[in-house]
Amino acid sequence: MNFKRFYSLNFLGRLFLSAIFINAIPGKITNFAAQAEYITNRGFPEPVSMVMMAGAIALLTSGTVLLIFTERVKLACSLLLIFLIPATIIFHLVPFQLSAVARNLSVIGGLLFAIEKSK
Repeated sequence: MNFKRFYSLNFLGRLFLSAIFINAIPGKITNFAAQAEYITNRGFPEPVSMVMMAGAIALLTSGTVLLIFTERVKLACSLLLIFLIPATIIFHLVPFQLSAVARNLSVIGGLLFAIEKSK
């Protein structure tokens, strides 16, 4: 393992970018039923809600781990975008939640920037 890369600004940037996802993962796991019920209340069938929650956890976890610990930045950011863009549209546009939309747009911008810089 190359420990030198763990002391770089690139690593710190990826770590800080992933902080919001690191914070979201435990709540989705520990409150799985309540989170799935929230999705059901947004109009999705209950079985679909459970699959969506499992998918969200998988995308968040794998994307975050890849972003922090590997050089596969494009894949990591793509996985996180696959979660974040639909979540923003489905859960924060109606009703319009300005702070959540602004936060997510900022993170989406950071993820897109990271994809572009990793070329």
